[in-house]
Amino acid sequence: MRFETLAVHAGQSPDPATGSVTVPLYQTATFQQRAIGVHRGYEYSRTGNPTRAALEESLAALEQGTHALAFASGCAATMAVFSLLRPSDHILCGEDVYGGTYRILQRIISPLGITVEFVPEDAPESFAQRITPQTKMVWIESPTNPLLRVLDIREIARITARRGVLLVVDNTFASPFLQRPLELGADIVVHSTTKYLAGHSDCVGGAVITNNKQVYQAMKFYQNAAGAVPGILDTWLVLRGVKTLALRMREHSHNALQIAQFLAAHPYVQRVHYPGLSQHPGYETAKRQMYGFGGMLSFELAEGFPAAERLVQALRIFTLAESLGGVESLVCHPARMTHASLPPEERRRRGITDNLVRLSVGVEDVEDLIADLRQALQLAAEGDQATYDI
Repeated sequence: MRFETLAVHAGQSPDPATGSVTVPLYQTATFQQRAIGVHRGYEYSRTGNPTRAALEESLAALEQGTHALAFASGCAATMAVFSLLRPSDHILCGEDVYGGTYRILQRIISPLGITVEFVPEDAPESFAQRITPQTKMVWIESPTNPLLRVLDIREIARITARRGVLLVVDNTFASPFLQRPLELGADIVVHSTTKYLAGHSDCVGGAVITNNKQVYQAMKFYQNAAGAVPGILDTWLVLRGVKTLALRMREHSHNALQIAQFLAAHPYVQRVHYPGLSQHPGYETAKRQMYGFGGMLSFELAEGFPAAERLVQALRIFTLAESLGGVESLVCHPARMTHASLPPEERRRRGITDNLVRLSVGVEDVEDLIADLRQALQLAAEGDQATYDI
């Protein structure tokens, strides 16, 4: 079946007990057993729940995987993957990643005796050169957060496969509609289901998908033992959101491309980070491995933090908020929000500057969104001493 059909039907068959077209919310902590130790497939909702099982089946199908596990948040899913590591192991991580991933690696994983190394270059060879006999995992995002860099997943997968290293791809920015890393050779895919999969900014969740049975079994044990599972309502909301994923991602991508083109031509914008622009260094790679360019972009203003502050305060449709991937358009300042956990000098070295603004482009009318950005950029520019021909 094609993606759009899977999104509506995979894991979401009518309920056999009642015929309900929508998967029921099994809002229960425990399940009656037929006899001591004899149950009907479910015994306790931390271990397994029919609503969660439906979501896991759906996500596995969308990512072309055989196994999926749902978690309470994207960070919980990330921790599940890192639970595969042991003291003295070595992990390589792409440098441009979500601030929460950086925080977990630096503050939780590194103190456990696991060596964490960030790779500043995107080229596959940069990862190959840093793999050692102790390297057990490579973690990347593509497109990355917040600079929208594009890494060649297929080439990095070839390298890691030859060296017996697990390749993990955080696919949150793209969603499985636009990119399926398992098809490109990755071993594990991670999502914050809070974002595009749910799509309505009304729940929190995470997921891990893989074709590796051994990896699945290890993380399934972790899921049950650690207990970071999503609540049933959050699970159901992601299931509902998945049904319209294809429709929403087309609109997100359409709007983001037009906004990126508008910003690239604006005199008060220094640089736009969006893989759908032909001048983007990752444009050709994105065309090869993605089915569209997504709804995320970031851009650098001509001036620093005061200009960014004026801009976000002037916006009327874009909402200043953390998170991304909802139907409504959001704006954030990565240096002070999503990536505030990085030390200031580290942020600057990585290009997360005070004049960087990130947009999660929603599904509103694109002309309204552009008009909102135009008037906000005008007000931001008017506050500078320099003169800009707007």
